Formats: sequence, structure tokens, C-alpha cells
Amino acid sequence: MAKVGKRLRQAREGIERGKAYGLDEAVKLIKERASAKFDETVEVAMNLGVDPRHADQMVRGVVNLPAGTGKEVRVAVFAKDDKAEEAKKAGADIVGAEDLVERVQKGEIDFDRAIATPDMMPLVGRLGKILGPRGLMPNPKVGTVTPNVAEAVKSAKGGAVEFRVEKAGIVHAGVGKASFDADKIAQNVKAFVDAVIKAKPEGAKGAYVKKVSLSSSMGPGVQVDLASVTEG
Repeated sequence: MAKVGKRLRQAREGIERGKAYGLDEAVKLIKERASAKFDETVEVAMNLGVDPRHADQMVRGVVNLPAGTGKEVRVAVFAKDDKAEEAKKAGADIVGAEDLVERVQKGEIDFDRAIATPDMMPLVGRLGKILGPRGLMPNPKVGTVTPNVAEAVKSAKGGAVEFRVEKAGIVHAGVGKASFDADKIAQNVKAFVDAVIKAKPEGAKGAYVKKVSLSSSMGPGVQVDLASVTEG
């Protein structure tokens, strides 16, 4: 069993194991214990009652966090001509077509989000094995394959977060920084949980959301009372 360091041991003090805290109290506990020398990311994890190995139980989507993520997102856009210009004006960091595909094939992946116009997908499709495992493959289901590149770029820059359930039925994402005001973190958590609930697949049976937890990058996890994140 891995040895728990002194800092994490101290951070766990005052957190009752197995207790589900109200959202406001959970956020307070997380903020108080974010003691790293950098601005820690606040992360939410949801344990869902789904088996993503079945296509009808896959959970994925995108949510615009009302208070943003606090992270600078580098956006790449696969587009040509007028659409490429639109993307540049909207603030895209990297814009290209065949040349950008070649860069990615060489391993030059210096972006956090990829967007593509529909006409570019035959080219971008070649990058599936490279971008897919990194969660960067453009997908129309989450709005990253679209003719409206300007809106997609602004959304990505402004706090849009993609989510996708993992093998064990866990979906997680960063929902802000520890330096955020507590109410902004709470708003973002509620928005994320709401988006995941709305993305409930038809094949899900029984309890859909089993557990919600919050943590900071270097801090302990705090279980959150489900009612407190789903109320108005």
C-alpha cells in the first residue's frame, strides 16, 4: 500500500470518510486544503451506473462552465479559405489544413482542443489513432466538427469542457481553479453535473449517478451530497 505523505495526511484531517457533504461545504473544504505552490485545478468526478463497453450506455458531451475553467486553452482548427480566416479572427491559436495534418502526424500536438469544418474530416480522419487516445479528435456530437468555427473557437476559449465516461463508469473534468470564489466553483460543478445527467443514455438501468466527489490537483477527495448539486 502506498505511503501517504505528511501534507496529504494533514489535508485529510477534518474530512469524515464516507460522509457526503453539501456542495458549499465540500467546496470550502477543498479550497482550504489546496496548499500547493501553484493554483490547483478543482476536479469533479462522477461514478455512473453505466457500462460504456455497450454503445447504448456511452456518456459523452460538452458543457459551457458559467465561470470558465481558469485555464488558457490552445485551440487548433482544421479549415481552409474563408473558414480559416474566421477561425483566426475568433482567436484560434493554430489554423491549417493539409499542413496541420502533417504537423500532427509528425507528433507536433501543441493544442488542447481541435475543431474541424465538415469538409476537412476526410483528411482529419487519418489522425484518429493519434488524436483519439488523447481525447482531441473532432466530433460533431460535442460541437467540434462544425461549419461555425468562430462560435466553436469562442466556446472552447470561454470555458467549454468535453466529457466522456471511462471504462469503470467514471466521468471527470476540471471545473475551475482553487483561487476561484467558492460560489463560482459551485456554479461550475452544478453545470457539469447537470450536463452529465442530461446526457443519460437510453441503455442506462437503475441508479444513474452513484457518487459525486470533488478534489483539487494535490488534495484529498470529498464526497458531495447528490441533492445539493442537483437542486435549483
